[in-house]
Amino acid sequence: MKESIEKYRDIINLPHHVSKRHAQMSRYERAAQFAPFAALTGYEDIIEEEGRLTESRIEINEEAKFILDRKMQILMNCVEQMPFVSITYFVPDERKSGGEYVTIDENIKKIDVLNHEIITEKDTIIPVKEIVDMQSEIFNNLELEY
Repeated sequence: MKESIEKYRDIINLPHHVSKRHAQMSRYERAAQFAPFAALTGYEDIIEEEGRLTESRIEINEEAKFILDRKMQILMNCVEQMPFVSITYFVPDERKSGGEYVTIDENIKKIDVLNHEIITEKDTIIPVKEIVDMQSEIFNNLELEY
């Protein structure tokens, strides 16, 4: 250790060199030189996307289809009254297979028979083919025998 100090004794007490040609770097710029390097840009996003879970679409049985059909008939007959309905339906994922089930609780504004959609008061558009359950007071007296 003493040998190395002796070796540089002639320059150890000299003032720090400041360039006359280049402006001095800010502390922020100096720190950036030592920031970690991301060689695989976007890799973290891909890993996060792959780890995101989706649900599989449920295939409902004939009895459930029958019940949903009866509820749709009742809903169509009283849509002018804008009934309050809780609807559970499947929303396909835009990026990967599967999706998620969403339940909304809203008043029904319109049933678009041509496009097979239910439109709520808040302009939520629900494809009829994706509905797996509907609950409302208007279905309370419904005879649901299959």
